[in-house]
Order: sequence, then structure tokens, then C-alpha cells
Amino acid sequence: MAAKKKLVVFIEKINTGFSAYAKDYPVYTTGATMNELLGNINEAFTLYFEDKKYNAGQIAFEIDFKQFFQYYKVINSKALAEKIGMNPTLLSQYVRGHKRPSEQQSRRILYGINRIGQELAEMSVIYEKGIRRGES
Repeated sequence: MAAKKKLVVFIEKINTGFSAYAKDYPVYTTGATMNELLGNINEAFTLYFEDKKYNAGQIAFEIDFKQFFQYYKVINSKALAEKIGMNPTLLSQYVRGHKRPSEQQSRRILYGINRIGQELAEMSVIYEKGIRRGES
């Protein structure tokens, strides 16, 4: 196996959690949660490649827009569209699976999602009992 080759893994939402399968290798697994699935796919590749060098960083996960937004319901497609300057109706059509985004549109949406993730990762949320806006 080439050391730098990406291992493309497709993720699907199923009734009992998640399923994943590799594009070019006979590697399949499931998990009740996304975290469990990610651990299981890493373990499955480790077993498949046995003694060969394998790096978890080689895995490239793919999930379609409709399933992504079904799982991450906390992401509001209308608010995301506004944040990235996209027509909300168009993004809604992508989310519902009525239209398929171009590669450029896909990158734009993913950039917006990643940017929100970065913003949230850099933020601290605090709550102190008894302190309200305008009080000393």
C-alpha cells in the first residue's frame, strides 16, 4: 500500500446508528454512535493491513449532504446559508437531496461548516450564578 494514499470511507446513517465501508478495500463496520464508528473503522483498517504501515490520518470520510444534516440537526441550513452567502432555498434543496451541489458549492458549504466549528472551538461559554447583564 502506498504510504500517502487516501483511504476513502463512506459513512451512512442507518436505523441502529452508522455504517461505514471503504471505497477500494473490503473494509466494513458499524457503530451505534459516530465516535464508536470512527474507532471501529480505524480498528478494521488496522486488522486489514496487519503488518503493513497504516496511518489513521490517511482516512478520508465522506457522507452525503442529506445524511449529514439529518445527523447534525443542530446545524440550521438557513442560518448556514446566510453565513456563507448562499441562497437558503438552494442549500435546502441540497440538504433534502432534491439537488446535488457542484464540487465548488460542496467546498463552500464545507468551508462554512468548518469555520463555524473553528469559531466554537475557540470560544469559552461561561455562566456565573447571580451575574446578569448590567449588574456589578
